[in-house]
Amino acid sequence: MPNSPKPSWFLYITELARTVVDIARGLFFKWSHKRQHRANPHPVMVVPGFLGSDLSTFFLRKFIADLGYPVQKWGLGRNLADLNDLTLLAQKLAALHAQYQQKVTLIGWSLGGVYVRELAKQNPEAVRQVITMGSPFKNIEAPNHARWIFDLIGKKNQLDPAFIAKLPAPAPVPTVAIYTKQDGVVAWTTCMETPSALHRNVEVWGSHCGLVFNPQVCQVIEESLA
Repeated sequence: MPNSPKPSWFLYITELARTVVDIARGLFFKWSHKRQHRANPHPVMVVPGFLGSDLSTFFLRKFIADLGYPVQKWGLGRNLADLNDLTLLAQKLAALHAQYQQKVTLIGWSLGGVYVRELAKQNPEAVRQVITMGSPFKNIEAPNHARWIFDLIGKKNQLDPAFIAKLPAPAPVPTVAIYTKQDGVVAWTTCMETPSALHRNVEVWGSHCGLVFNPQVCQVIEESLA
């Protein structure tokens, strides 16, 4: 995909400090925000990013749970970009759909967003909507600051070319792609859907790693779930 430069070294180097700021912003937002419980909430599943675990999405899941929605964590340990996890996630999705007899909202951060888009493509009948956060689905191979970790743990050249080729195609369900131009890890231009009646993009201010704490992200999610 053209026009997808790697984030600047300044954004990358300051990513950690900016994430701390986003955590502080998120905690204040959660403390001060007035929530409205939903009368008939539907289930939600949240998938962490590359190298993340359920601990990394705890704040976001707690926020969603406090709104009254039943939240399913991914429960597969650390996300090490193992494509076999998609099969396990599909089973979890089917179980949630059967348990609540309602379609499920899928939320994914970074690589987790790539995963949930694919889940929605494979199981549209079980998915209410998809929300991605800083997920480079438009070009997962574009230059980024996470690739060296990917290569270091032995994932280099392990991705199926056929899988990569189909990633940009949108899911046939309502989708919100959240991105930040201050992303210090992946190119923000790769995190956007082609706008349509079903697919929209929302820009927020903040770091890549802080998206799961970002108060703007929380607001977008609250509105989308409602």
